[in-house]
Order: sequence, then structure tokens, then C-alpha cells
Amino acid sequence: MLHSVGRTEFDHAVVMVRDRLEALAPHFERQGFLLSETSVHNLGSCNRLIALDGTYVELLGWPPGAPPARKEIADSPFGLEALVFRTYDAEATYQRLLAAGFKVNPVQELTRPAQVDGETVQARFHTVRFAEQPIPGIRMYFCRHLTPECVWVPSLMAHPNGAQAIHRIDARAAQAEDVARRLGRIVDVPVEPATGGWDLQLGNLRLHVAQDAAATVPVLSTLTLENRSGAHYTLDTGL
Repeated sequence: MLHSVGRTEFDHAVVMVRDRLEALAPHFERQGFLLSETSVHNLGSCNRLIALDGTYVELLGWPPGAPPARKEIADSPFGLEALVFRTYDAEATYQRLLAAGFKVNPVQELTRPAQVDGETVQARFHTVRFAEQPIPGIRMYFCRHLTPECVWVPSLMAHPNGAQAIHRIDARAAQAEDVARRLGRIVDVPVEPATGGWDLQLGNLRLHVAQDAAATVPVLSTLTLENRSGAHYTLDTGL
């Protein structure tokens, strides 16, 4: 399922639902997505996943009535708000980002229970998180899957709506070229001029940073999915 193709790969996109995970889950199920069962991380946050071919969408939040579980997501807005990139060597990624001048935290272990074939197993990850986000308005980090079989469960990937993969993710920024080039340094891929902005071709999808004078703080705007027939459509977060 996970394999290097020569360029940094995208791992997953985060849709922040804050303390409304269970209330908002039916919105995604009505669109024809299968969701994983609710899991609680060792850091206190909780999630449900839309598993796709090699990537996934994470609905992330914390239990209702409780304070935000993690400092780095306490002020995250509702909706598409984070990009997570894949690493196969978290320590090497940490050292590369540190050498490039970014403020990063040491490798952290993240765990959560997962349901696989009716059994509860432990999903484990190594993450490389930024001590200071390098692009204001867009949260990002790197993730290494130690137990990919706990995420890409075949029975949860046969979505009734035919969703198969993330095709493209768009962001908007007033200084689109600067944002794209900084993003290129983070993910270690070239930046290419494109209609209305700048593109970064990752190993498994394309990121586009559109020029938008109104977006004085960069923002993620849309996530485009591809279904089994090859058709493309925008994820409706309902937020």
C-alpha cells in the first residue's frame, strides 16, 4: 500500500470538526463515504477516517464537552485545515527540516486503537511536527506509518460513492509564489508556475497555490477527489 515513488508523497488531509465529530459524521456518510469507528489518540484527540487509495481524509476533533485535547489544534478552525506528508524515516525528515532552518519538534510517537476484522489493534505512527508552523494558516506535519494495515482496511475502502483517491488540493494566498516556494522547501519538491498560481507535484497528487489578494493569511480551499470512473469532484465538508 505504501511505497516511495521518488518524490515526497501526500499522506492525509485533516478536516477539523472540533467537538462535533459524532454530530457531523452523518454528513459524510450521506455523501456515500464509509467511516472508520471513532478512535481516541494517546494525545487525547479523536478521529474517524475516510480511507482512500494510498491516502485518507481524517475527521479530527475531541470529545464534546471537553477542552481541546492538544495545544496545536486548540485554535484550528472548522473545515479543511491541515496537510500531512508521508515520511519513511521520521528521524531523517526531522534532521532535514532542522538543517533547512525550520523549527521542528523531535520525533513523537502517536498511537490509537483501531478495528481490523473485528479485532481491536493498536495503530502506531511516528510524527514530525513543527514547533512553529512555517506557513501561517496552514497546519502541516509529517507522518510515518508503523502499522499501515490499521489504516487502509479494505472493507472500509469500498465507498458506495466510488471515491478512490485524492486528486488535488488547492490553497489560496496573497503571496502565492512565496507560499508555494516555502512549501516546496518543506516537502522537497520543485515548484512550477501554473494557471492562476503555482503547482507542486508530489509523488501521488498535486498541490496548487492560487494567487488571491484577499487571502492575506494563506488558507486551504478545496480538496478534489477522484472516483473509480475517473470523475473528479470537490469534498463537501459541510462546514
